[in-house]
Amino acid sequence: MKMPQSSQVIRLAEVQAGIPGPAGEHAVAAFRRGPLDIALSVPRQTAQQTPHVQDEIYFIVRGRGVLLHDGRRDPFQSGDLLFVAAGVKHQIEDISADFAMWRVFYGPAGGEVPA
Repeated sequence: MKMPQSSQVIRLAEVQAGIPGPAGEHAVAAFRRGPLDIALSVPRQTAQQTPHVQDEIYFIVRGRGVLLHDGRRDPFQSGDLLFVAAGVKHQIEDISADFAMWRVFYGPAGGEVPA
């Protein structure tokens, strides 16, 4: 994947064609620029997640699931946006068979500082 110099269109179908990856990966990199890292994830079952060093956003493309975070279980569905701050323990569970999401890491290690 080359880093774009200005702008581009990232097509869901083209990125999804790379899933599963060579080792059965459920996610594939779609775009990187500086600290911005975007991947498409199409898991078929719950995958164990660990806290990340950057803030992250999930754009739910299709399907539904439950976000476990901060002692809560929040259901979500297609069209929703999820935010998880850097270092927060979280898990995405109970995903539907048609589930797909864009995963975005961004900002500095340790996350953005709240204003």
